[in-house]
Amino acid sequence: MAGHKVPIFLKTRKAVKTIRSFTMRHMKVNDVKIGRYLNLKLWERGNTHPPAKVQVNIEVVSEKKGNKEFKFARVELVGAPKEEKKAVKEKGLMGKLKDKVTGKDAKAETKEAQIKAEEKIMEKAQEEKMEHSKAPLPKQHDLSKKSEAKSIHEKQFMRDHKEQRPSKPQAQIVR
Repeated sequence: MAGHKVPIFLKTRKAVKTIRSFTMRHMKVNDVKIGRYLNLKLWERGNTHPPAKVQVNIEVVSEKKGNKEFKFARVELVGAPKEEKKAVKEKGLMGKLKDKVTGKDAKAETKEAQIKAEEKIMEKAQEEKMEHSKAPLPKQHDLSKKSEAKSIHEKQFMRDHKEQRPSKPQAQIVR
């Protein structure tokens, strides 16, 4: 019933607002976040034709930011994969000091390992190229006969089909 008494060009927008209001009323939260897959499903057919029915999962989430705790509802399409936030490891004061003293980050160490692995792969590829270059080259075929045959067939085709088309009357210049 979300689309009644709404102009046709606002139907999907009204559907989104209806999902928000329904979630706020039943889950007793003030903030609602609509998931990516649900949003794509709603807007799939554009402004004017939202889906008639949608099954959703609603999850109440509470997050702490600083001293405050925020409570909101996350609404997602049934069967959609869950998006999890990546946990950010915070280094303590000792970890930061240790990095400054040694002058290396964990990221720098992993980059060095990746560079070494890539160099090994490149060396292997070069060795394989050397082995393949020792093999005899394949024979070169004469393609001129094929191209001549093709051009003869094309000319014949054009000649046959030109006769079938009605010719255009040419404009006459009157002086």
